[in-house]
Amino acid sequence: MAPSSGGLMLVGCGKMGGALLSGWLASASTPRPIHVVEPNADGVAAFQGKTGVTCVATAAELPSGVAPEVIVFATKPQVMDEVAPAYRRFVARGSLFISVAAGRTLGYFAGHLGDNAAIIRTMPNTPAQVGRGITVCCANRHVSAAQRRLADSLMSATGEVGWVEDEALIDAVTAVSGSGPAYAFLLAECMAQAGIEVGLSPELAARLARATVAGAGELLHRSPETPARLRQNVTSPNGTTAAALSVLMAEDGLQPLMSRAVAAAARRSRELG
Repeated sequence: MAPSSGGLMLVGCGKMGGALLSGWLASASTPRPIHVVEPNADGVAAFQGKTGVTCVATAAELPSGVAPEVIVFATKPQVMDEVAPAYRRFVARGSLFISVAAGRTLGYFAGHLGDNAAIIRTMPNTPAQVGRGITVCCANRHVSAAQRRLADSLMSATGEVGWVEDEALIDAVTAVSGSGPAYAFLLAECMAQAGIEVGLSPELAARLARATVAGAGELLHRSPETPARLRQNVTSPNGTTAAALSVLMAEDGLQPLMSRAVAAAARRSRELG
């Protein structure tokens, strides 16, 4: 059977893979057909029967003639040693490989796929699940300009896309945007707890914190103003916000704490890589 060139293959359909697939299915420009490799039936249940989508449990079940234009690895990093080698055969068919696995370097994938493989390493984040993520990409020297454009288009399905030429910067990206949603969620937790401590019920404090963090994020998203200007806009001289910011912006306040946190995340990303 002659190889059927084109299309897209998604390896792993968990939360991130599922978010990507949902975005791709909503876009008419996504390469078709789409092959999904996911052993967990629950992970692909929502996509079974979709036009142009074929779901299998393992790479061994893929049709022999498949030659996808692009293969996206969205499995957990800790199982990639067992997963990646099965796709080495697609290098000779000209497939582009895109990884969303944290901590797995371009060199790591070249070790599994071969030195001639066209590979793009990416760092997305979980707001991709609601189409508001940001993904930063880094390509190896075998990736063509057309393949970069294809990757940019695919990753744009879940939000914004940026590129770096120095792979070492992916560790910093991981620390800021990859881990960053957890910082925002923790802020909501801390605000709720602080609300309880000044007398609010847990239910109301949680509601206020959630709505405030979400609303401020949406305002930041829509506004052309810088974060600093938006902060200044809601800060009256000698008012309540100014009183709070005098604590948060002190020498031992939020900025040095966040700098230490991001540095710790970047350091751990380098260790994992």
